[in-house]
Amino acid sequence: MVSQKILVLGVGNVLLKDEGLGVHLVRRLEAVYDFSENVHVMDGGTLGLRLLDPILEADHVIVIDAVHRGAAPGTVQRMSADDLSKRVTFKNSIHQLDLVETLAYAEVLGRRPSCVIVGMEPLDIEPWGTSLTPPVAANMKVLEALVLEEIQKAGGSWRLKAKAPQPFKEATDYVFGDSCGNHGDS
Repeated sequence: MVSQKILVLGVGNVLLKDEGLGVHLVRRLEAVYDFSENVHVMDGGTLGLRLLDPILEADHVIVIDAVHRGAAPGTVQRMSADDLSKRVTFKNSIHQLDLVETLAYAEVLGRRPSCVIVGMEPLDIEPWGTSLTPPVAANMKVLEALVLEEIQKAGGSWRLKAKAPQPFKEATDYVFGDSCGNHGDS
């Protein structure tokens, strides 16, 4: 039996606070877990249509993003790509619009993978800042658990790395430093 190829894709802009939660989570996943060979974890950032190639190579895509649905900030949500395309408006994340468009192109090319979006309602995405807001940071562990569950449902597996970082004790530990070693909004 051939395992389906699973792409775990974190999208968002880490310079816009909660908008970057998907990227923050995939960085954590890469640092803490080893995944089965059929699972590829990717920081999709704000690449939009440039994600078409990795999406076309996958059989199943798990997207992690800030999801604007009017729920309380920090609410973890799961939705299908079809649900997303019905709910996208210009008030929602640009990444959601790019994702719907990218999946439409994949369908035109005859290679649209199954897709689930696992996200969280953001509190703040407008002012510049690299830290997650308290309600979002407080629920990152819940989001992480849901993503790991989705990986298993899709036929992938994971285990803690032998030299994994210590489990997060503070919600703000989900924010990784930049390439210069800076952390947060300082």
